[in-house]
Formats: sequence, structure tokens, C-alpha cells
Amino acid sequence: MAEYPLSALSIALVVLLILSGFFSMAETSMMAANRYRLRHLASQGHRGARLAMELLASTDKMLGVILLGNNLLNAAAATLVSVIAIELFGEEEWALAAGTLFVTFVILVFSEITPKVIGAANADRLAVILAFLIWPLLRITYPLVWFVNLFVGGLLRLLRLKPIGNETAGLTTEELRSVVLESSHFLPGAHSEILINLLDLEHITVEDIMTPRGEIESINIAAPLDEIADKLATSFHTRLPVFEGDPGNIIGVIHMRRMVGMALGGTLNHEALRQDIAEPYFIPAETPAYDQLRFFRENRQRLGLVVDEYGELLGLVTIEDIVEEVVGKFTTSMPGSETAYCWDNAGAVLVDGSSSLRKINRLLGTALPVDGPKTLNGLILEHLRDIPEIGVGLRINGVAMEIIQTENRRIKMVKIYRP
Repeated sequence: MAEYPLSALSIALVVLLILSGFFSMAETSMMAANRYRLRHLASQGHRGARLAMELLASTDKMLGVILLGNNLLNAAAATLVSVIAIELFGEEEWALAAGTLFVTFVILVFSEITPKVIGAANADRLAVILAFLIWPLLRITYPLVWFVNLFVGGLLRLLRLKPIGNETAGLTTEELRSVVLESSHFLPGAHSEILINLLDLEHITVEDIMTPRGEIESINIAAPLDEIADKLATSFHTRLPVFEGDPGNIIGVIHMRRMVGMALGGTLNHEALRQDIAEPYFIPAETPAYDQLRFFRENRQRLGLVVDEYGELLGLVTIEDIVEEVVGKFTTSMPGSETAYCWDNAGAVLVDGSSSLRKINRLLGTALPVDGPKTLNGLILEHLRDIPEIGVGLRINGVAMEIIQTENRRIKMVKIYRP
């Protein structure tokens, strides 16, 4: 190349390095781009995003044209440096070795590492722009890329490797949960919390969120009518379980609206009460909350009675209980029932022993374990392996507490101290 001046060769080398850097940046940008964001932009009519998605759908062809251009340019740059070295120093071995080291350093810095760092840092923005340039290059060089990919596909089959797929891998629930957590600064706090609660719903059973048996408000059908009428007049629920004799012997559920009408009209009697009792609906304790919510919706049910493997009544769960696990507390069954669950000036709070651990954690921000017993009473009994006396103190998961009151072999009241 003696007929070309050294300045022209130097300019050609710079151009080759710039073009090589373009292909390096394009490779990293296209592969690092968020495909879900590109798919969203494409659905909004963004042409660059649509081209990028089409290129990513044929990853082997896209990489073929990018790497073909990149390697040809790098090889040409290496050859051109050798020519410049010969022009300057002659065919000396040290000159050729120095030229090799020089071109390796220059390609690494200016055509590989720097462009790829830029591409990775701005992948989503660059992908929709570079797609306009890569697309026509792929069309022009398609026969050559197709020929090269014949050998690539054969080598993959020889190695018993699956060829590059055209579909984006889906996200598991845990991966989607991580995405929501990492994107929380883009979402309002309440929205992020709802999404996390919704994803966690499939790991929660109805036993985790039910109202324990001891807290169920119910009606004894064998009680005098005056007592039943008082219960109807003071209840804040729309439906009440009905038992006969033993509180665990639930024989049905009544709708308060009809019962109040009877009470006001003076037609309330035991016979009418029995006739208006709806068939009780029982739920196994291990039923996932998400499955139960879907059943409630599909069967127009609102209330179910939770039973263990022996058919013993454990508690009651409503559709509102499940929905509140997702969106937070929005109904109040008993006025002031949850307002007392807040820290006082001394950093303590009195909690009923029958309260659910999930409710305590939600209202007080504690981290009591919920993978075993479901109530505070059960957790303390399991921890101590004995029925404690009044005044006994303990600490569970960093939460200090003190037994304030016991009744009938169970813990009635506990004072919890702020962690």
C-alpha cells in the first residue's frame, strides 16, 4: 500500500475502529435490552421497538450479522496496523510485534470495552435506535449470515445443545416478585405493596388468615328468643354461623338482613330461624388462600368455616379476609377492634392472646414467625412448652413480651414491647 499516504491509512484505521465499536455496542445493547419494556413500546406503536423485537426473535441471525461485521473490521484494523508499522519501521520483527500489541490494546479500549459499557448502560435507549441500522445490514448480508449459521447449527447439534430459541423465557413468581421489589422506586408504595401481597397470596393458606374459633361471633339456636334478638341487634356482621349445643357444632349460616326483618316484624321464632339457615360451607385448613378466593368468586360464596383433618372447627374465613391480605384493611367488623393495636408512649401494647400472628405483624410491624402456630397464644405455648404464669417474660424473634392474663389454660392477654 505504498501508493497510499500514511495519513490516509491512519484515517482508515480510525474509521475501522469506530465501525467496530458500533458493532460491539450494538451487540451488547440488543442483548441487554429489557425485552418486556421493548414489547410494551412495540404495543404502543414504537417502530424502533418493533424492529428490535423482530431482530431479537431471530437472535442467531442478528448475532450473525453483528459478529460478522465486528470480526471483519477487527481483522482489517489489525492488517492495516501491520501495514503502517512496515511503512514506518520496515519489516522488523519487533515492529510487527509492537504493532500487534498496539492494535490489540486499541481494539480492546476503543472498539470493545468502552462501546460495550456504553451499550450496557443505555441498552433500552440504544436498542430502539440501533435496530434501524442493523435491520438493513441483515437484509443485505442475509445470504452470508445464512451460510455461516448452517455451520453454527450443525455444531450445536453435534454438541447436543439446544439451538437459540426465539421466545423470551417467562418469569417465575419469585422472579416477578424480585422485579416488583427492584422497581418499587418507580411505583407508589401502596401499589408496590399490593402487588407483593398478591404474589404472596398463593403461599398463604386459609388457616393463616382465618378468624380463630374463639373469636367467632355466632348464634346458639337453642338459646331463648330474647337472647337471639339481642345478638342480632348488636352484631356488626352480615352473616352469622349458627350452632346447636356445642359452639363447634355449626349447623348453618343465617343472613342478618332477613333475621332483623323478622325481629322487627315480631315473627322471629325458632322454627323460622331453622328454615332460613343456609347450608354451612366447610374449607380444609390447608387450602391456599388464592384458590379459595377464586372459589368464592366462581360460586358466589362469601363465608366458609375452616376445619382440620379431623373435621374439627378451627375458625372462619370470609372473602373480605382474603381481599384484605392483598389491599390491606378496609372494613371494620367491630368498631375500634384494631385501633388499640398501636404502640403507647412507653413503646408497649396489650394484645389478646387469640390474635393472629399475621395481624400482629401487619399492625405493629413485628416479625413474629407465622410458619407454625397461627395465634399469639399458640406461639407462646409452643415456645415455652408449658402454660406460663402471669408475669412471665420471654423474647421471640427479637420481640419481648410479658404474660398479663391467663384463663382456662390459655393466654388471655400479652404485653408486647417495641423491638
